[in-house]
Amino acid sequence: MASTSISKAEKSYIQAGLLASPSRRTDGRGLSDFRPISLETGVAPLANGSARLSIGHNPHDGSSGTEVLAAAKLEVENSTDSGRIACSVSCSPSAYPNLSTGALDDFQHDLTTVLNQTLSDRSLHPSNLVILPGKKSWLLNLDIVVLADSGNIYDALFMAARAALWDTKVPRTRSVEYKAKKNESVSKSTVGGSGDMDMDQDTASGLDTRQIISNAIDFELPDYWDEGEVLDGRDRWPLCVTLNLVPPVHYLDALPLEEASTPVRLLLVFSFPSASSPTVQAMRMLGSGELSVAEIKTLVTEGEKYAKEMMTALTFKLKEEDVRWGQKAREKFARR
Repeated sequence: MASTSISKAEKSYIQAGLLASPSRRTDGRGLSDFRPISLETGVAPLANGSARLSIGHNPHDGSSGTEVLAAAKLEVENSTDSGRIACSVSCSPSAYPNLSTGALDDFQHDLTTVLNQTLSDRSLHPSNLVILPGKKSWLLNLDIVVLADSGNIYDALFMAARAALWDTKVPRTRSVEYKAKKNESVSKSTVGGSGDMDMDQDTASGLDTRQIISNAIDFELPDYWDEGEVLDGRDRWPLCVTLNLVPPVHYLDALPLEEASTPVRLLLVFSFPSASSPTVQAMRMLGSGELSVAEIKTLVTEGEKYAKEMMTALTFKLKEEDVRWGQKAREKFARR
């Protein structure tokens, strides 16, 4: 976890404000209030899906907020599995000027581990990563760059990841099978020379089949201009709710100095198999504090409520982005 230097007096002052009734935070927010969140999808033209998300960015007062860029890229791999998801998080050194190179590497590794272990879980696996069953599949690489960290980085990572994966389009494919003529064996001279071959396939292909061994199976893209289909089950992608605990209260969306004043943070990651019933996908504690089982159960219930609100707001914004990009696609098609 990236640390921010803070004195004992500052820590005591911040904790006293959080425990006051009513609470006093340095920016005037309530305990469960988020800073403004901005989101844009389709920001990386060469990616299959991308998003840029910021929390607390305010150009008027010069505050950069927490800013994250996420991009998903699909590549074909030979596989007997049903496709893979691999996540990587890198941090701009300017986002953590107080961290040494080694400490920054460790922090990047921690962020990558949390994200990769969660998103690669089989319960979230999209079914349409398979190209040819038992032969070829898509490897989905999700790369995230932390451009600025002004607190609450875990929530920002998962929101950006969900947005990029929501935006991801899987190219449509169709299988192609090549066979030798009936009652005709494929000799070495035929395969290596110019012997005639019949081609059986779902649809016509311009590929030269003379060098292909009998029964070889491949695939092709039906239409270069087709953006493809969305990832299966994209509503399930999880979100993280970070509960910052200064017993007996908890609060959301901590600023860096607030994080440094908080003895324990509970990361609750919820997936959404249905709109009404989120489930705990992962859980992690950060800090030196301790929690009892009863306290954790209560906090999970609170976190579920926040996760529903976060999911509803983010999904509304993502659907707005879908409409915006749909309009752009129609205008582009009309000009073709």
